[in-house]
Amino acid sequence: MLEQAIEAEADAFLASMRDVKLPDGRERVVRHGHGPERAIQTGIGPVPVRRVKVRDRGAENDAERIRFTSGLLPRWARRTRSLDALLPILSLRGFSTGDFQEALGALLGRDAPNLSPPVIGRLKEEWVADYARWQRRDRSARRYVYVWADGVYLQARMEPSADCMLVIIGATPEGHKELVGFQIGVRESAQNWRELLIDLQARGLTTAPELAVADGALGFWKALEEVFPTTRHQRCWRHTIRTQSDNRLLRDIMPRRWRA
Repeated sequence: MLEQAIEAEADAFLASMRDVKLPDGRERVVRHGHGPERAIQTGIGPVPVRRVKVRDRGAENDAERIRFTSGLLPRWARRTRSLDALLPILSLRGFSTGDFQEALGALLGRDAPNLSPPVIGRLKEEWVADYARWQRRDRSARRYVYVWADGVYLQARMEPSADCMLVIIGATPEGHKELVGFQIGVRESAQNWRELLIDLQARGLTTAPELAVADGALGFWKALEEVFPTTRHQRCWRHTIRTQSDNRLLRDIMPRRWRA
């Protein structure tokens, strides 16, 4: 997705230079391939990206050279600026053109160039297609020893009442962790978790995980018993400790309030 956005940004830059011509009428600024691939650290981990190269065929010296500099990925950057805000916004706001414009504005600033409706429309089509392919992945060859489930409220939400992202992460027998599936829903809703688990099962995940770890308040447990009844349950210690700490805090506070 990042590389597609940079490609679209370069296309918009070249379109803005289309009227700049050489004496013989040819376009002065043209594409010139890509730079070497490099890993860029983003909010979702390292992403391999190749920088778009642009050639100015009419510059007589370096001072006159027209250059393309990506607002998403400056020349020597090893980390995107606020890219970790992009996916949550796209997920919670949907995939309309206006929402994509809002999301890219979070990366480039509200007054950034190259956010025209045609560019946004093209990105929307490419990103929606990528997301649809990811959601249709065949899971028949996957095996998970453990899975972790949780409902995550993302900070990049843009509505007063935030949606929750239901997330399942799995550990393979080789010890690799990977994102198994996600969808927007309600943490306490067994029906929402059931829909997510049934979708994974329908795409080939028929071997039940050996163990599932999650917060005790999730509707995940009821759904798990229906879809993968042989999977063992384990409460998440982090949530358990937090709940016990909150209860101790209440026991300490309430007597003082009564005495007051």
